[in-house]
Amino acid sequence: MAGAKSNNNTTSLPRFFTPLLVLFVFTLGTLTLAITTGSVHISNQELWQVLHGGGEPLHRTLVFELRLPRALSAFAAGGLLAVAGALMQVLLRNPLADPYVLGLSGGAAVGALLAMLSGLSAAAVSGSAFIGAMISAVTVFGLAHGTGSWTPTRLLLTGVVIASGWGAAIAFMLAVSPSDQLPGMLYWLMGDLAYARSPWMALTVLAIISVVMLPLGRSLNVLARGQMQASALGVSVRPLEWTIYISASLLTAFAVTTAGSIGFVGLIVPHMLRLVLGNDQRLILPAAALAGGALLTLADTLARTLIAPEQLPAGVITALIGVPSFLYLLHRSR
Repeated sequence: MAGAKSNNNTTSLPRFFTPLLVLFVFTLGTLTLAITTGSVHISNQELWQVLHGGGEPLHRTLVFELRLPRALSAFAAGGLLAVAGALMQVLLRNPLADPYVLGLSGGAAVGALLAMLSGLSAAAVSGSAFIGAMISAVTVFGLAHGTGSWTPTRLLLTGVVIASGWGAAIAFMLAVSPSDQLPGMLYWLMGDLAYARSPWMALTVLAIISVVMLPLGRSLNVLARGQMQASALGVSVRPLEWTIYISASLLTAFAVTTAGSIGFVGLIVPHMLRLVLGNDQRLILPAAALAGGALLTLADTLARTLIAPEQLPAGVITALIGVPSFLYLLHRSR
């Protein structure tokens, strides 16, 4: 028995380690591509010299002041959205759930836009986005619950309605905004990383939430089977659900303040990972952080190079990737 248990542990280690290692290498590749690609090409050798304190002054400026912060911001935002989507899909037991469908991103966007129009600091913008996301989460789950218990379908429909309401509020804010602020706000709402300069707070939040959620992986696996079964197996369902609500709101808020409104990352990435890796949240959550970050980094690289010197919003590229991917997944699951 002891030998069988030991053998089971040794066989489970590669099952987690190998896909995460592959995703980590792929992430490093997308970050390297993002840093070396642009109007001024930087070879891998020149990048190595810059990272070790040498290289040309122009290359050092491009890497440390422009490309590296932008690439890390794209990685952080993509990871935040993918982990938030994975958590919401577990909570609702529905692959269509993500922060945008449930209105979390809409609430975060409204909060962030209000802070921007008020001329508040970057920290206040992030705080306002979190408050907006939390208001949206409480509203959605409160309305879906009503006087009885909510179902995933009822919650999803309520989220769609709330998201539409936030969209109307955003349209109203754009209509009454000063004309000189309108272009920047529109680009930001489409998912623009051109002005992303400080990725460290978003990366810190991503790391903290991932570390907090990993020990809860077994409970999340049970919750994905249903509330009644989770309760019967000793899981504290209500505290776990509120942990998911708050975590998803925080992740969405920082993703929105970092990169604006970017869709499909939180929807497509977790779903595709489950098709490939299974449904073990202990593997899906870190894999989603890496895959989501790599996807948005690659999308942002394409956005700034496809029609250079003009730049597209990264949200356009994720939509072009996400729409056919989603249609394929729907066809596959039929």
